[in-house]
This record gives sequence, C-alpha cells and structure tokens, in this order.
Amino acid sequence: MHEDKEITIYDIAKHLNISATTVSRGLKDHPTINKNTRKKIAEAAHHLGYRSNTFASSLRSKKTHTIGVIVPRLNSYFMSSVLAGMEDAASRVNYNLIISQSLEKAGKEIANAHTMFNKRVDGLLVSLAYDTGNINHFAPFFRKKIPVVFFDRIYASEESTGIVIDNRKAAYEVTKHLLEQGCKRVMHLAGNLLRNVYSDRLAGYKKALEEHNVSYDEGLVHISTLDEKSGTAAAERILSMGKKRPDAVIAANDTAAVYCMIKLKDAGLLIPGDIAFAGFNNDPISKIIEPNLTTINYSGYDMGETAVNSLINHLNGVSSVRTTNTIILRSDLIIRASSLKNKNL
Repeated sequence: MHEDKEITIYDIAKHLNISATTVSRGLKDHPTINKNTRKKIAEAAHHLGYRSNTFASSLRSKKTHTIGVIVPRLNSYFMSSVLAGMEDAASRVNYNLIISQSLEKAGKEIANAHTMFNKRVDGLLVSLAYDTGNINHFAPFFRKKIPVVFFDRIYASEESTGIVIDNRKAAYEVTKHLLEQGCKRVMHLAGNLLRNVYSDRLAGYKKALEEHNVSYDEGLVHISTLDEKSGTAAAERILSMGKKRPDAVIAANDTAAVYCMIKLKDAGLLIPGDIAFAGFNNDPISKIIEPNLTTINYSGYDMGETAVNSLINHLNGVSSVRTTNTIILRSDLIIRASSLKNKNL
C-alpha cells in the first residue's frame, strides 16, 4: 500500500475480509462485535497505520472532547500542580487538554484564545496574564455558549465561572499574624493590581492594619512582577530605607519572598530578628530557605481538578455559569520560623 495514502476503515475491512460496518463498530469496542474480532481489527489497524479521523467525528457530534487551557506561564510549581489536577480530572471523563501559555502578555493570551476557538475546543480554562485589561477576546466563546472557567487569576463576569481562594481573608490572616508578633512596619510585595489575586491580597493587608490601628503607608507597598529579580530589587529598596526600614515583609508569592530574604541575609540582616517574612503558595522553595518561610497554602491540584469538573458540569448541563459564578477553595496559614519574632505566640 502506498505510504502516502491515508488508511481508512475500508482498507482494514478489505484486509480482514469483513464489512466496513464491522470494522467501525470494532474500533469503537461495540459490544455486538465479539472480543476476538475486535482484537483482530485493532491489530490490523495498528499494522496498516490507521488513524482515527477525529476531525470528521467531531463535526458529526459537534464535540471534540478537548479542553483548551491558557496559563500565564508553565515554569512555576503552582501552575504545574494545577495542570496535574486538570490532566487527572480530564482523563477520567475521556477529555484531552490543549495547553498554552501567555508568557504574562495580554497579546499572547489573545492569540492563544483565537487559536483555541479555531481548534473548536469544547470549553476553555484560563488564568489571566499579568497585564490583561479586559476579556473581550473571550467574547466569541460566550456568543457560542462555549463555557469559560477562570481560575486563580479571574475576571468577574456573568458569563463565566471563577475558581479562587479567599485572597482577602488569607492576606488578612498572615498580616494579623505578623502584627501579633509585634511587627509595626509591615511591607507588602504586591503584583499588578489589575489581577484579582493581588488586589484582594492588598485589601486583606489593609484591613488587618486598620483593625490593629496601624496606619497604611503607600511607601511600604512594592508592586512588581514578583519574580526572582523583583525579590532582589525589593531587598535593595529595603536596605536603602535606613531607619524607616520595615520590620516585616509579606510577599504575594513565595518566590519574591525567598529572593528578598536571600539578599537581606547576604547584607547581614537577621530573619526574623531584624525583619520577619511571609509568602503565598507554599512552593517547595519555602521549605528550603533558612529559616523556613511562613506562607499561605492552597492546593494547585485541587484548583485544577475543580476547574475541569466545573467545566464538564457546564458541558453536561449539570450547572450553569449563572448558578455557579464563583467557587471558593480552602487556604491555610502555615506558620514557620521566618515570622516568629515572639516565640511565645
């Protein structure tokens, strides 16, 4: 058989001297086809190089059994945990994932959304890029009633579901913990306030200060991309502050916290004696740094699994975005040595 020819069920039928209908049913494991015949069909399909025409099948069923996923970046422990949860949940219901990353750029996210739409994904899971200002690029999905579920970094919309933790509560709790340790000047390393996770964490930080009669100081809020360089830059800023230096730092992720700690330790500051630290995400790096980093723990795996399950429920008509607009997952404050100024608390 010519190597460029696409093998069809008719080629398999001719090879085995059976009907094309029998081949079609055998490839689908139809119970009316006996086990031995199904095995012969599978072996012949493999031998001849048959490929299922999923595109034609999806046109008939109007389903591709694929879910599009757009994440800000793949090189983070949290996001890899999210994707693990998504993969497991999707495989249980025979769905495949198409995964792309925006590289924290709105333009790349827009291009990814366009690609996913053209690939006819059945639904879309999205964590927004750092600088995404609106969700107009998801309008084609909304118009076609293709479900969109935002996770972690969400955008409030009546036409989508958002899956988050209570970021205000989490930031409030960690700020309260530091204030109860006797800290008076707590710096907050924040991310782009366009994103819900960072604006809500700043709001929780402010609320804790207010309830403990500590004045909010804009000079103690450092907004950045929260990567390694940002953590080091924050430390350099702290070192330049002299007597107005903070006595505690809360970072909106563990990466910024750890690299800020490393720079300050190299400069001779004691942690937590001179300056206490806390982060977010409970990344493995938080347990490697000395002293170990106090952090907010929430499961990326659970978030990914919940996102897929929510999307599948929408696809199956079990729930709608209007009845399930926001899902809030659990988070916990994990207290470690980096924040324990007062060992009796």
